[in-house]
Amino acid sequence: MAPETDSSPPFVSIEGGYGKDNGLSMDDENSKTMESLKQIRMGKPPRHLSVLRHCVSSARLEAAAELDTCIETIGPKAQANRLSGFSPIFRSGSCSKMGPKQYMEDEHICIDNLREHLRESVDLPSPGAFYGVFDGHGGSDAASFVRMNILKFITEDMYFPSCVGKAIKSAFVKADHAFADAFSLDSSSGTTALTTLIFGRTMVVANAGDCRAVLGKRGRAIELSRDHKPNCSSERLRIEKLGGIIYDGYLNGQLSVSRALGDWHMKGSKGSACPLSAEPELQETTLTEEDEFLIMGCDGLWDVMTSQCAVTIVRKELMLHNDPERCSIELVREALKRDTCDNLTVIVICFSPDPPPRIEIPRPQVRRSISAEGLNLLKGVLDNNG
Repeated sequence: MAPETDSSPPFVSIEGGYGKDNGLSMDDENSKTMESLKQIRMGKPPRHLSVLRHCVSSARLEAAAELDTCIETIGPKAQANRLSGFSPIFRSGSCSKMGPKQYMEDEHICIDNLREHLRESVDLPSPGAFYGVFDGHGGSDAASFVRMNILKFITEDMYFPSCVGKAIKSAFVKADHAFADAFSLDSSSGTTALTTLIFGRTMVVANAGDCRAVLGKRGRAIELSRDHKPNCSSERLRIEKLGGIIYDGYLNGQLSVSRALGDWHMKGSKGSACPLSAEPELQETTLTEEDEFLIMGCDGLWDVMTSQCAVTIVRKELMLHNDPERCSIELVREALKRDTCDNLTVIVICFSPDPPPRIEIPRPQVRRSISAEGLNLLKGVLDNNG
């Protein structure tokens, strides 16, 4: 899913009940206001007081509604300047807990400095990073194998680094086939796989399964992966076209995801089209200064928490202590508090050494329907009558 662009106007002009569009000038309106106030003092029925109250309360309500929307004013020129000068710095933290299950089947990997990790073996286009979350099922063999080998399959692919997307897709399939050939492992175990490869400002998220990557963009949650569930309309069409069935939300009545590596008891021979696919979906993003952090988590987190809730928690925590590891621990703690039923693995990746800035809320520009003198006089009269 591509990041959305916030096109909301930075300011809202709140109009009163009487303006130029209604054919009355501000002087006419102020005259009516003063006349109404005099009538109140003389005990006469106020002809325009209800209108005045309506104008003031409407302005307050609209102003209050505007305060609920966090907007940062960024013009096209300012945004271009930010893009040209922004260079992300990667730092991450992770947390993994068994949770209420009897066995831990999750695996993960965090590499903040890819060049240092690979040393001189690969010519990288720019400083980069690599992260992965692997949610195993039917044992931990598949998750462990993919964690140890997926990066090697990516960097050794013929398309790397000239065409990173092709290299990643090819690496997922190669890892799946290599696992089938590893006779010392249980090939009937399986794993979902979510990886993030970053070079400079280019970030490529690859997903096969129901782990999820969520970008924190100035407090907004942007989902960069799609959960591969059998009941998803596009996945259902693909599954049924290949002869698979969905029973009670499970692929062939056995598996709750429609894409995974391993599970060779469901796939048949290598190279044949199969309803359970190991091929990932990719989402490429160009990072900007607005992109503050990325959350990668297994479904044990997302079963009990929305993407926006997770982003809000992480941003608040980063503003307090600026530690991505403590943020991941807090997300796991909150998921356990909400009674998740699964293993939990969370990675939080920050793109800046600094904590997120406070979001400034522009003060709404309100065009008053009455003068300041009239408002003060009205306030005094209403206080006296109260």
